[in-house]
Amino acid sequence: MRVALSQLNPTVGALGRNAARVGESYLTAMKSGAELVLFSELCLCGYPPKDLLLYDSFIQRERELILNQLAPLTKNGAPPMLIGATHKEEDKLYNAALLLDNGSIKAVHRKSLLPNYDVFDEARYFHSAPALEPEMFSGLPAAVTICEDIWNDRDFFQPPLYNSDPLETLLDKGTRLLINLSASPYHLGKHRLREELLSFIAKKYGCGIIYLNQVGGNDELIFDGHSLVLNNRGELLCRANAFSEDLLFVETDELFKPAHKPAPPLEEGIDSIYRALIMGVRDYVWKTGFSKVVLGLSGGVDSALVAALAADAIGPKNVLGILMPSPYSSEHSIEDALVLAENLGIKHRIKRIDGPFEAFLKLLNKSGAPELDLAEENLQARIRGSIVMHASNREGYLALATGNKSELAVGYCTLYGDMAGGLAVIADLPKMMVYELSRYINSVKGRAVIPENTITKPPSAELRPDQKDEDSLPPYEVLDAILQLYIEENASPEAIRKSGFDSETVNRVLRMVDRAEFKRRQAAPGLRVTTRAFGSGRRMPIARSYDL
Repeated sequence: MRVALSQLNPTVGALGRNAARVGESYLTAMKSGAELVLFSELCLCGYPPKDLLLYDSFIQRERELILNQLAPLTKNGAPPMLIGATHKEEDKLYNAALLLDNGSIKAVHRKSLLPNYDVFDEARYFHSAPALEPEMFSGLPAAVTICEDIWNDRDFFQPPLYNSDPLETLLDKGTRLLINLSASPYHLGKHRLREELLSFIAKKYGCGIIYLNQVGGNDELIFDGHSLVLNNRGELLCRANAFSEDLLFVETDELFKPAHKPAPPLEEGIDSIYRALIMGVRDYVWKTGFSKVVLGLSGGVDSALVAALAADAIGPKNVLGILMPSPYSSEHSIEDALVLAENLGIKHRIKRIDGPFEAFLKLLNKSGAPELDLAEENLQARIRGSIVMHASNREGYLALATGNKSELAVGYCTLYGDMAGGLAVIADLPKMMVYELSRYINSVKGRAVIPENTITKPPSAELRPDQKDEDSLPPYEVLDAILQLYIEENASPEAIRKSGFDSETVNRVLRMVDRAEFKRRQAAPGLRVTTRAFGSGRRMPIARSYDL
């Protein structure tokens, strides 16, 4: 049987547009001889649809498209289609895989394990499958599963997350093929984990595996694609494109033969983060109805990196950088920002904020002179935020915030200032990774598009004379290591101290993290590339009286 894996990039909520893309891909696959065409988890409504699922009209519209637009494609001997969609029966909503054949819904396979951790919230909307049964495809018994259903093998995960493992039941019934429709979001290292898990399952049960993943950016989540096919020996036969749509074909006979040449293991590194962020920016821009972006250029590495990513994502002509020097801006920072704009080929403007800053000082300070305190530092940032947002409002730009994860973690950022924007591109990149990615981009381009001075100079907000970030923060090498333990690994203060950090630094950093929660709650959505990002995957109270 020739199976087509249609790895698409759906837009959440765009039911009609998604159905049209499914139809186009299905017809292309059919013309190439496909005898079964697969589409990913909740492909028609996009993943995650969140509270759109609470609207009966949304569920009904999706069903109408399935019955009236997609199912009819499978009439008159056309191949069946297996597609991820919602399914409602007896007032219960399921995350399901619908088998469309001969113009109707032939079978429904419901998701059994509903993730309710990190960025997932499926128990809020769906019911768990009462039972799972194999499906026959051209005489081949197959287990149809959905995403999380494969992520609880008792021998692979210690301890397993759930009490039951759907595969034990399905694959012990004589099934030889495992099909998994997924919407599995990206983070660094996720693809390697998927390949290891699927290879383990294939060898354990002696089954071939077809794993189809979603691709694309939806709000903070990035889906990397990387759909996989493995034989019953656990050898990887092929993988689909990363971070782009693809149509992959496999002959099921090959799933039960030794691989002639197994696909090599995929090395994940800074290049995958680069590609993830490019796609995350591009999809967020066009899926929210924008075509161009604006950001503030400071001459620092964070704004330089965001500008470079935006230029690669949507084209330099669609990026506007605004330089907004203050009385404390160094000449080399202005020069670095201008060189960056020229290197990238983006549009730029210079708007000095000396005048507005002085006007505010006359209004707010009794003497009318600078007092060089935190309020005045934040005032400069907020003037800049206003200028960026003015360009956004008047000229239709999407504003990009440029803060990194390290700054956001400890609150080294200004509400309604540098935090202003519709998307925080590098909000999940620690500072040291910002440097690494900037150097990587220069190496890929073969020249220093991000000026070397921007990367090597001591980081500074330049909001007061001779200011350096290390005046207020530990060195970023130390800060990032502590944040990794506290935020991504949920380590206790005592465990962090035992890792080699002095108590005073640990206590200070953790206190800053906890006190900055109110800022993060108001931040723009940030693109997730690590195992624990700020946003829906980390839900902390603001008003709290508990210290870890």
